[in-house]
Amino acid sequence: METNKEYCLEVWGSWACFTRPELKVERVSYDVITPSAGRAIFDAIFWKPAISWHVTKIEVLSPIKWTSIRRNEVGAVAKPKTGPIYIQDKRQQRNTLLLKDVHYRIHAVMHYKKPEERTSNSREPGDDESPLKYQHIFERRAGKGQCFTQPYLGNREFPAFFRLVPDDTSDPEPIAEDKDLGIMLYELDYESSSQNGKGRADAMFYRAEMKQGVIIVPEPDSQEILR
Repeated sequence: METNKEYCLEVWGSWACFTRPELKVERVSYDVITPSAGRAIFDAIFWKPAISWHVTKIEVLSPIKWTSIRRNEVGAVAKPKTGPIYIQDKRQQRNTLLLKDVHYRIHAVMHYKKPEERTSNSREPGDDESPLKYQHIFERRAGKGQCFTQPYLGNREFPAFFRLVPDDTSDPEPIAEDKDLGIMLYELDYESSSQNGKGRADAMFYRAEMKQGVIIVPEPDSQEILR
């Protein structure tokens, strides 16, 4: 039985912002979707403690286009001890450099976790649990356009639309462009940070290169991953 299976989603939207973490004040997007944002789209369609998603390849189907907008944001976080936040007192205007008319094909592997690989608070697997069961559920949901939560393109106000791509589909072709995208956010490692007693997740990065519109994403344990 095939425990790991790769799927492909065609994803598109009018706006996207995959914020660079090194820029603290103004929001500036990466040139293309990050692996963590791509993984989040698969999670929004189907996620269970028994599976995890790993993005393997990103195909850029539309030219990279930019636009700039100014948005009102709240410059504080509500906490029980401090009481409510009055927006008119904490409002901040920030400029955002974002992408428009984005269109991708995102390839990801559904990894079936064995019981010993799961977190301690996960329930015991049922008698009917198997990789094939979860694969069928994802295929049915993605094929019908169903999702548990609305997938988005970096920010929740930028919804992502998707369709499940058949194995033999390669149309439209990726853009004919080569570009060194520099150091890009790969993923946030919550598991290792919790094991080490840290209060926040560890950021993982990698050197992203686009060749003829295609970005190959390394494995999580690859030497290409920077921590």
